[in-house]
Amino acid sequence: MKTIQTLDNLHAHNKRVLVRLDLNLPLQNGHVSDITRLERSLPTLKELVSQEAKVIVMAHLGRPQGEDKSLSLAPIFKALKGAMEPTPVFFCEASHGPQVKEAIQALHNGEILLLENIRFVDGEEKNDPAFAKEMATWGDVYVNDAFSAAHRAHASTEGIAHLLPSCAGRLMEEELKALQLALDTPTPPLMAIVGGAKVSTKLPLLENLLPKVNTLVIGGAMANTFLAAQGYEVGASLYEPELLDTARHILSKGCDILLPEDVIVAKSLEAPSPITRLKEEIKHDEKIFDIGHLSCTRILDKMKGCHTLLWNGPLGVFETPPFDAGTSSIAKGAARLTKEGSLRSVAGGGDTVAALSHAGVLDDFTYVSTAGGAFLEWLEGKPLPGVMALKRHD
Repeated sequence: MKTIQTLDNLHAHNKRVLVRLDLNLPLQNGHVSDITRLERSLPTLKELVSQEAKVIVMAHLGRPQGEDKSLSLAPIFKALKGAMEPTPVFFCEASHGPQVKEAIQALHNGEILLLENIRFVDGEEKNDPAFAKEMATWGDVYVNDAFSAAHRAHASTEGIAHLLPSCAGRLMEEELKALQLALDTPTPPLMAIVGGAKVSTKLPLLENLLPKVNTLVIGGAMANTFLAAQGYEVGASLYEPELLDTARHILSKGCDILLPEDVIVAKSLEAPSPITRLKEEIKHDEKIFDIGHLSCTRILDKMKGCHTLLWNGPLGVFETPPFDAGTSSIAKGAARLTKEGSLRSVAGGGDTVAALSHAGVLDDFTYVSTAGGAFLEWLEGKPLPGVMALKRHD
């Protein structure tokens, strides 16, 4: 059997510990505007510091093509230093080469060194074996706590894991446990909510979920394609006419699939005069921007009988009130059931996290993943290179 080692298996005292973190934080005017991802990494860092390890942090910011100084980790360093006080935290202005080695040699037990953007190195995204070997000289053990980058086979997420004793950090461990309990071994009945703009971007996800879920809720603009496939008028709404046959095939799978019964329409987002329409009543010049009250009630009634919820994608244009009502209503209902203890709720994806935050329930779900692409690929059933590289035969 293959298992993943955790920090429970690591004796870090006096060791150089290479830690891959997700510090891809949003910046405004050169300053970090949201430290959520940093905060989720702190338990791993604090545990290693408490064990008197020498902690070398590798992370990326954005997608630089070469050394793009606008994507330097210098602002991230300031946020990390503040979050870890009074622990000494240092910044190395290089991400490979002799300067890195010198900075590591100067590090004392219980101190942290943040390296410059690891993607400044050409060999990082190419998973260059030579660069991975260079990294292996920097540390004694490797800890991956960046689940959000685990779907990338890069040198700092996959290559290095084969060259040093490796384990998952606390955030990675927490993420894997939450996703396994939600999808691999859920407490049935299992409901999945899948929203977003296009069916085409969610096909692998739908195909992987259909055999596993008891109820599938389809919302957002992608629901329009399914309504059109059933013969309903969707007016001037966004939909994918080339995928009507695909939508019909999905609807024929036998799973309990919930589509909108009523919708909120308008002529445009810019000058909204929202009107509630039953799905049979949509006019040719109207655009669907949200689900209606009847749809919300139906989803929540079905959710009350479920014990596990997976959510990826909003159900309407939540960024533009009043078209946030449907998504917020379902989010608050799921949060309430979670608080009552009848529902294990797991959500993820950038828009989903933003929608739950907008609804004020981000902290009320069982687990909310900030991993984005890695979360989506996990739901699609794809093996994640950064996770697979941590697995060892017992």
